[in-house]
Amino acid sequence: MEQRESWAALAAGGIAGVFVDLILFPLDTVKTRLQSPQGFRKAGGFRGIYAGVPSTAIGSFPNAAAFFITYENVKSVLHHDSTSYLTPVTHMVAASFGEVVACLIRVPSEVVKQRAQVSPSAGTFRILSHTLYHEGIQGLYRGYKSTVLREDLWSWKQGHVVDSWQSAVCGAFAGGFAAAVTTPLDVAKTRIMLAKTGSTTAGGNVLAALGGIWRTQGLSGLFAGVVPRMAAISLGGFIFLGTYEKTRQLLL
Repeated sequence: MEQRESWAALAAGGIAGVFVDLILFPLDTVKTRLQSPQGFRKAGGFRGIYAGVPSTAIGSFPNAAAFFITYENVKSVLHHDSTSYLTPVTHMVAASFGEVVACLIRVPSEVVKQRAQVSPSAGTFRILSHTLYHEGIQGLYRGYKSTVLREDLWSWKQGHVVDSWQSAVCGAFAGGFAAAVTTPLDVAKTRIMLAKTGSTTAGGNVLAALGGIWRTQGLSGLFAGVVPRMAAISLGGFIFLGTYEKTRQLLL
């Protein structure tokens, strides 16, 4: 990949990420509160719907930029002829690498954001300092494995597109379907990130977290927040991929 293309991917990915995260933040808050162990009302209900937004605002650009710069570079290294049957595999591998790198930025931001969303009176920076003081840097990476696993399971939706509107439509449909399928992993990730320090769930075992949710809440618990999650990711896929492709075209 040429340097100009790399910078275009970096800028386009960052701008698209900021647009999506800030526009759809209220839906994400509702989803997180529905998935929280204390329940929607005790987690804040519809109050303080933008609690935790500073964490998202700070982490959004570098997170999205990291994904797309990695995605485009890996895709370039693994490039095959456009008619090759290996093309979908190339995009899946590139997207998986992109998610692993992006999660190094995304997870700390997500931990702080989700804790602020269920404790709106605490404040983002207070939660950040409290987490670092009591748990150290590893506290900010609680849920890293479940986040990477969740993201990689729907990375297959990345594909070669020609126009920005095509990218947007594909992103909306693929993202909505993937959101529904991976909701149990998202619930487990939320529970791990919000769990009390020293508890079994806080250990980060995804299967144990899923088993605990199944035993206490059943299927409804595993799919808590599925509607706002599907709505957010469907709209997010439309806005994100459409904005990314259009911005990238303008920069090249």
